Amino acid sequence: MKKKSGIKVLLAVIVLLLVIVLSDAFYTVQENEYACTLRFSKFETTVTSPGLYVKLPFVDTVKKFPKTIMLYDINPSEVQTADNKIMTVDSYVLWTINNPQTFYQSLGSLGEAEVRLNAVTYTALKNHMGTLEQNAIINQDDASERNDIYEAITLEVAEKTANYGISITDVKVKRLDLPTDNEQAVYDRMISDRTQIAEKYTADGAYEASIIRNDVDKQVNIIVSNAEAEAAAIEAEGEREYMQILADAYDTEEKRAFYEFQLSLDALRDTLGGDAKTIILGKDSPLVQTLIDPMGE
Repeated sequence: MKKKSGIKVLLAVIVLLLVIVLSDAFYTVQENEYACTLRFSKFETTVTSPGLYVKLPFVDTVKKFPKTIMLYDINPSEVQTADNKIMTVDSYVLWTINNPQTFYQSLGSLGEAEVRLNAVTYTALKNHMGTLEQNAIINQDDASERNDIYEAITLEVAEKTANYGISITDVKVKRLDLPTDNEQAVYDRMISDRTQIAEKYTADGAYEASIIRNDVDKQVNIIVSNAEAEAAAIEAEGEREYMQILADAYDTEEKRAFYEFQLSLDALRDTLGGDAKTIILGKDSPLVQTLIDPMGE
């Protein structure tokens, strides 16, 4: 009985050992990661495709690194501009591991990679931002110069980290802040600049408006003068035609006498048309002659 019990215990131990060995002999690789096999801490192979793989149990170890683009948010740091002004830069780095073997052999971990990225990126920011004056950095009118600087920073960081098995996708400046002690002075200067620009626009607009008004007034005067001249010419032409019609209508002595008699009657009617019914006229007045001798005999 004791012998059978010993055999069972031995078999159980063997099965347990087999399970432990087999569980350490296989490993899986996901779609978004690399797997580096190390044998006694010496690099052996890199697996880039997902699946189930075999390694020597208790001899080989597996280090896994992400394939995806990673974001490292750098702590805000101060840089000095070309005009010796201090600005606080808040930035981040997008990066990937493109050579797992070089990455492991040079850095070994993601934490160490971030330490190197922090140092290299800060140096690049300090070098390139130092070529710009503060006014050019905070000026929103033309961002092309700053964009060129950001591209140069990305290129420098990429060059300095290429030996680490790292690929830099982009370096972005999230925010450029002013130190608290000179924020208000810069804001006041920006307000003053914008006020001057607004005043210039207002003055230019008023000047252009005065030119337009003067031109309109000039055109109006010309139009009115031309219209008045044309109206006077039309009126003169009408008077001329009227006089010609009268001359043609009363071209004999009898007709002229009748016309004058009619005018006298019209004048008399107009004179007596008011409230006053009494008039005093001289005996030589044409109206008296008309009343005394209507037929002119």
